[in-house]
Amino acid sequence: MDGWNAALESIERQLGSDDIDVNALARLVLTNEFQFRRMFSVLSGLTLSDYIRRRRLTVAASVVLEGREAIQDIAVRFGYSSADAFSRAFRAVHGVGPQEARQSGAVLRSQPRLMITLNIEGAEQVDYRLENKGPFALIGRKRRMQIVFEGPNQEMIDFYKEVGHDEIDAIGELANVEPKGTLSVCTDFEEGREDGSSFEFWIAAAVESNPGEVESSGHRLDVLDVPAHTWLVLFTEDTATEAIQQLWVDAYGKWFPSNPYSAVPGPELCVNVYDEEGNDLRTELWLPVQKV
Repeated sequence: MDGWNAALESIERQLGSDDIDVNALARLVLTNEFQFRRMFSVLSGLTLSDYIRRRRLTVAASVVLEGREAIQDIAVRFGYSSADAFSRAFRAVHGVGPQEARQSGAVLRSQPRLMITLNIEGAEQVDYRLENKGPFALIGRKRRMQIVFEGPNQEMIDFYKEVGHDEIDAIGELANVEPKGTLSVCTDFEEGREDGSSFEFWIAAAVESNPGEVESSGHRLDVLDVPAHTWLVLFTEDTATEAIQQLWVDAYGKWFPSNPYSAVPGPELCVNVYDEEGNDLRTELWLPVQKV
């Protein structure tokens, strides 16, 4: 907690700089830049860069409203190369330009400072396991879509309908290594992973090696090679969308801060596990990790 608050305070001190050292922020919370950016996004719902931009322009708005300095001087103070660049950024955050903001009745937007506060948590244990897997391949259909942190993702629902039950089952039957069955795979995330940013979603199966060109229902299937990893596996018996989304929150909010591992770039696998009669047993989230 102290490390995160120190990092947030460091951001505040550097809002006038156009180049905040993210590696230095990450060191304050005893992690690396990749892990810091990802944890920040998952826990706050904002990318680090978007948070810094919003905070910078929230503070800049108070200077603009004072009306004592020229817009060019304010732009330079807050790390922008020109008044035009500052005005564009200002409008993107506040919905009005700095000159319009000085007019009576203008409505602006304020990004509050983030702060980590003490909540007594951790009494509830997080069940998990670690899996060591050699290289394998994913084969299936893919589509780029937007992240939805809470509730159903309509783009994902539409993609499943487009592919259809028969092809989904056919893809699942290709699996010949664990995790078996049809997988929902999230990968190639846009930097920061904020709500509404894009990622690549796959309906796929895990196979032993790259099979080359394969078709299913008249569609050429995509293939993704996956290197050897250690995988963190979290699971829930509640198959509701919100419960599955909570697995990511538990991973970054509870498991990683308490264990000597960090996430590494790679596909994130969502696996439905069934009993012998085909009933849902649980949903598993597989995340690639490394020891630190």
